[in-house]
Amino acid sequence: MSFRYPVVLLVAVVVTGGAIAGYVALQRRRSAAWRSAGFGTPAGGGPRRHLPYALLLAALPILLVGLARPQAEVAVPRVAGTVLLAFDISNSMAATDVTPTRLAAAQAAATRFVERQPGSVDVGVLVFGDTALLTQAPTGDHAAAVAAIGRVRPSGGTSLGQAILVGLGTITGKPVSLPANGSVPDTSALGYWPSATIVVFSDGENTGGPDVQAAAELAAAAGVRIQTVGVGTARGAPVKVDGYQLNTALDERTLTAIAQVTGGSYHAAGDPGTLRDTTESIDLRLTTKREPLELTGPFAGAALLLLALGGLLGSRWHGRIV
Repeated sequence: MSFRYPVVLLVAVVVTGGAIAGYVALQRRRSAAWRSAGFGTPAGGGPRRHLPYALLLAALPILLVGLARPQAEVAVPRVAGTVLLAFDISNSMAATDVTPTRLAAAQAAATRFVERQPGSVDVGVLVFGDTALLTQAPTGDHAAAVAAIGRVRPSGGTSLGQAILVGLGTITGKPVSLPANGSVPDTSALGYWPSATIVVFSDGENTGGPDVQAAAELAAAAGVRIQTVGVGTARGAPVKVDGYQLNTALDERTLTAIAQVTGGSYHAAGDPGTLRDTTESIDLRLTTKREPLELTGPFAGAALLLLALGGLLGSRWHGRIV
């Protein structure tokens, strides 16, 4: 506990000590006056005689301590940190098994998700096809993030592994890659980022790039959780690519594996309504922040309670408050 005006504590000690000394001296004078008048010791002695005044005296230091503006630091839970929204912009995201298209439905749901976030959450936007590109650095300006979501367009293939690595690089502030020889990557330089989350919107059809499993394990080692949102249906839908018609379907297995490796969850979204509900169920990190809590109110309340109780007992037992 700390005090904004600690000098008032010294005043509280002096004033309380003076009040107690004054009360003791007053009681001695009253007792002496009774004896000199030949009445002996005043009637009604013991705790009953002194309790109302003890309550009044106890209220005095509590009230003065409240005037010193006591504060305590408490851990306040809040949703905070960094959320990176990663959009699959491969050609398959133009499929219409989710109306109007997979990508358009993902954009609408992601926009609602961003608009629901408190200002304590920084939101960034990343797009990935054959490669991955950060289009909006994490920011508390959620309008900028929404604008970046609106600029997303489909093209190319899908590299989920590259999306995770670029996302990690954005969060850690340094380039992140997997060793070319397939050895175990060094994670010590990444740091630990438990307040960061990557939300991947994809149909899960990975067509190349870095190993997805290894990239997810790298994210897990850095404390970054990945939430995946499957956009599409198991039956799939045809799309035209370079004049050819190809059928593309949702790969839930890949998206589920990515999420599970990092301690995140896979969210299935087979239609626009489910997709909207899915984004509302995405669990972000709950962190704590130590904030000062003003304690003047409780101290003042306790002092007023003692004053009221002491005054009531004094008036009922002795016919006076003081």
